[in-house]
Amino acid sequence: MGLNEVAFYVLSAGAIIFALLTITRKSAVVSALMLVLTFCFLAAIYLTLSAQFLAVVQVAVYAGAIMVLVLFVIMLLNLESEDIHITRNWKAMAGILAVLGVLAQILAVIYLSDDRLPKAISANAAALGTTEGIGRTLYTAYSFPFEMASLILISAAVGAIILAKKKLT
Repeated sequence: MGLNEVAFYVLSAGAIIFALLTITRKSAVVSALMLVLTFCFLAAIYLTLSAQFLAVVQVAVYAGAIMVLVLFVIMLLNLESEDIHITRNWKAMAGILAVLGVLAQILAVIYLSDDRLPKAISANAAALGTTEGIGRTLYTAYSFPFEMASLILISAAVGAIILAKKKLT
């Protein structure tokens, strides 16, 4: 077992642990922070798979922008004042059994498959996963759709500013 495989398994275990902590915390703020750590572990997994661009986007978009939005909504709604009560009824037990069944199926597929991990990545995969490779493709083959998406986003931002200004005055 190589160092890359060990790093993959350690980072995967960390991502799973923090994902479980995300759904088991009573505080919504602590749960959101555990989700940020899960996103960071996923970005590190992308780095072990030679997908640098996806790792940067994972941290910038998910751990950065979306988590700021989630924390803003949590603080705006003041979710700390409500207690979450977990009841033990047959629906909760059925859900837990369904999750355990799906987990058992996933583990069975992983351990019964002949080819667990690819032996090596192709020569093109290392070049395609970099920021330079994605940028080159984005600005050459997909330049028109990229510009159209930027115009749509700019017009949506201007529309949001105009609507917000009318509500304030």
